[in-house]
Amino acid sequence: MTLLNNMIPLRFPLKYLQSRHISFRLFSLFIVCALCLCPESGHATKQKRLTGTQRPYIINDRLYSPLPSSVGYEEVGIASWYGSDFHGRNTSNGETYNMHAITAAHKLLPMQTMLLVENLDNGKEIVVRVNDRGPFIQGRIIDLSYGAAQKIALIDSGTARVKVTALGEVKKNKTTGQQRFEKYADLRSGEYFVQIGAFTQKYNGIKLQEKFLRAGHHAVMKKTTINGQLFYRVQVFVGRTLNSARKSEQALIAKGYKGAFVLAR
Repeated sequence: MTLLNNMIPLRFPLKYLQSRHISFRLFSLFIVCALCLCPESGHATKQKRLTGTQRPYIINDRLYSPLPSSVGYEEVGIASWYGSDFHGRNTSNGETYNMHAITAAHKLLPMQTMLLVENLDNGKEIVVRVNDRGPFIQGRIIDLSYGAAQKIALIDSGTARVKVTALGEVKKNKTTGQQRFEKYADLRSGEYFVQIGAFTQKYNGIKLQEKFLRAGHHAVMKKTTINGQLFYRVQVFVGRTLNSARKSEQALIAKGYKGAFVLAR
């Protein structure tokens, strides 16, 4: 049995830029990042190279399933940074890592997601673009490039508690090749599930699914093929709001499902 260990939170409102009074300098940086989009940096992990950045992948025997969208993502956790050891290497989406650029690595969010990262220790903020996978260290939710970490005074401390909010996504016009930034609408509800296990043997997945069905829960089993290996992922419906989903996630973890994590559909 392979248990997964990640979660996503809720979206932020469209009025965020106004209500938060982001400085003109920060907002300008945001526009530059969104429109210019030079192939900058990312997190070239020490694991084998990741291919198909929106497909499920395995690192350290753990299965990660990238989210189809970052709509509604908001999370508080620990950020770290990476620099010269990875400078010049390929990122997970094929770009060349530039440690001085303003980018970030995330385990699950779609590539090209634009994130607002706030250092909760000092109030400094930066807008980054996701172009890599990581960090694969338990307890960390995002890895910033050296350049991004500098902007929020994260270099000396190495890690810091941050709030990460998805602002939107950069999309490419297949006809013209032009890239544009698309802000997210303000959606605060959806269908939330908690994934409680991933199995290579279908019988084990069915056994866990039936256990939750007998207890009166809506449990489903999804098939995923990764590197030629078929996995059966068991997920339990936990409500239509993030708050209720998080409470269910914590309750399941407390009951022994250590790798349980929230996902939205």
